[in-house]
Amino acid sequence: MALDAKNGNDLWRKAYLKEMSQVNIAFEYLAKGERAPEGWKKASGHIIWDVKMDFTRKARWVKDGHRTAAPESSSYAGVVSRESIRIALTYAALHGLPVVAADIRNAYLSAPSSEKHFIICGPEFGEHEGCVALIRRALYGGKAAGRDYWHYLRKIMHNNFGFQSSRGDPDVWFREARRADTNELYYEYVLLYTDDILCISDRAEDIIRGEIGKKFMLKEESIGPPSQYLGGSCRQCREACCFYWHVGTRPSKLYNSNLARLPPGS
Repeated sequence: MALDAKNGNDLWRKAYLKEMSQVNIAFEYLAKGERAPEGWKKASGHIIWDVKMDFTRKARWVKDGHRTAAPESSSYAGVVSRESIRIALTYAALHGLPVVAADIRNAYLSAPSSEKHFIICGPEFGEHEGCVALIRRALYGGKAAGRDYWHYLRKIMHNNFGFQSSRGDPDVWFREARRADTNELYYEYVLLYTDDILCISDRAEDIIRGEIGKKFMLKEESIGPPSQYLGGSCRQCREACCFYWHVGTRPSKLYNSNLARLPPGS
C-alpha cells in the first residue's frame, strides 16, 4: 500500500488483512460464473479507513446502504438510556453488587441479515474476485443491519439466557437470582447499548464470560469493571457502596448504601 511504503511500515496492510479475515463470515461465496438466486438484489460496498485515538489503524468493509432500497418495515434499533444507566448503577451501589462491562467484537456480523443482497467481489476479496457473494450477515452500512442485530440480540437474551426485557426500557434486561452470601432473592441486570454490555450481578463476570461470551465474540481487554462507559468516566468506591459516573462537566455520586437495602423488586 502506498501509505505504508511512504511511512516505512505495514500498519495499513495489517488493518486491511485483519478486516477482510473477520468480514468473511458475512458472505457466502458462489462458484465462478454462478449467478445469485432469484429474488436477490445487487448491492455494493467499500472499505473505510480510520485512525483510532491510540493511533491504531482501522479498516472496515461496509455495505453501501445508501444505494439500496429502504426496508418495507421499521429499521428501528434501540439502546439503553442514560437514565436507566444511572438507576442501574444506583441499584448496584445500594446492594453492593459488582459491575462488569464488555464489548462485543464485530457485533453486527453475529446476526443474520434480513435483506437479500449480493455483491460482485472486488480485488480486496483476493481469490474470490469476480465471484458473486451472498450477504448472509448484518453488514455495517446496511439499512436494516442495526435492526437485525438488535432483534437477534434480544432473541438470545430471552431464549438462551432467560432474561426479561424491562417495560420501561427495552434495552434493560433482568432475571431473578439469589445472593451468593445470604441466598436472598434479587435481580441481576444486563444493560445493552449496541455492542457495549454492562452487567450487574454477584456473578457478573461469569454471566459475561460463561453465557454472553459463548454466543458472541467479546474483546478480552474490555472485560472488567468499567472505567469508561458511553463517553463518561465511571468508577466504584473501594467499599462498593457508591458509584461515580462522570458525564459532561460534573461527576454524579449515584448512591451511598449505608442506608438499609431494599427488598428485591423495590
